[in-house]
Amino acid sequence: MSPSSRLRRVAVLVLEGAKPLDVGIPAQVFTTRASMPYEVRVCGAEPGLVTGGDGLSYHVADGLDALGWADVVFVPGYRFPDREDPPAAVVEALIAAHERGARLAAISTGAFALAATGLLDGRRATTHWHYTRALAERHPLVEVDENVLFVDEGSVLTSAGAASGIDLCLHILRGDLGVAASNHAARRLVAAPYRSGGQAQYVPRTVPEPLGERFAATREWALRRLDEPLTLETLARHAAVSARTFSRRFVEDTGYTPMQWVMRARIDRARELLERSGRSVEQIAGDVGLGTGANLRMHFQRVLGTTPSEYRRTFTRGE
Repeated sequence: MSPSSRLRRVAVLVLEGAKPLDVGIPAQVFTTRASMPYEVRVCGAEPGLVTGGDGLSYHVADGLDALGWADVVFVPGYRFPDREDPPAAVVEALIAAHERGARLAAISTGAFALAATGLLDGRRATTHWHYTRALAERHPLVEVDENVLFVDEGSVLTSAGAASGIDLCLHILRGDLGVAASNHAARRLVAAPYRSGGQAQYVPRTVPEPLGERFAATREWALRRLDEPLTLETLARHAAVSARTFSRRFVEDTGYTPMQWVMRARIDRARELLERSGRSVEQIAGDVGLGTGANLRMHFQRVLGTTPSEYRRTFTRGE
């Protein structure tokens, strides 16, 4: 069976004070359409009216039984997550869904609800930068990472502020359906298909960051030239700064060194070509600037933990 042919069931759990954008992101990304084999249900602790945040409320048709139905459960952020845990019935339903094999994915302060289950104990997690210290203090067994957009711990996933929910959803799409489907969804959302880096770039600073937009232009320039030699000096020259300054500021902006970022961009481009073209591994290696099939295989294995051939079989079988 092709990975794109199996219907996946998504539940979006709306808690009291749920943030509208956090609720809307997974509901819109995974909404049922021909190109997206997902079914979405928005649920609450019980069916009926749920008072949301920012002046909105939600009328949900399903209660916690939807968590027993779902393959993926999203927990959007909600108001005052650091003051008290969700109702015991919600915590128990989340634990039961996880034990049944569902993935649990938190957007922003939804991480507090997952932490209340104990499923984040001993694992990395993140939340909105404003709440990272509160999450660490309230749940000291959680390894809180404050400078990432999302954390994938396999069966439990967490993301930073609301917009990072898009990054998390696209990440899940890449894993389920492949990079082409994820890129298609990103274009539909008018969002970046892969936004590397951490949320530290969004935390208020006392010193302005005048090079941010210039570096964004350099990244876009590089993405159009992945088949060409791209060195630190080449990128710095395009950004009109010294190589040392470019390298230091690039890490601050993205969380990666320039050459780490280039390598990941090349691997992503190779993934798309493996899914959507009949070109050989050797040809694709040349297309993305990795030279030889052996070089592509080595980096593909290191970054993704699989081979180009196995990746192609996974994401084109039955198409």
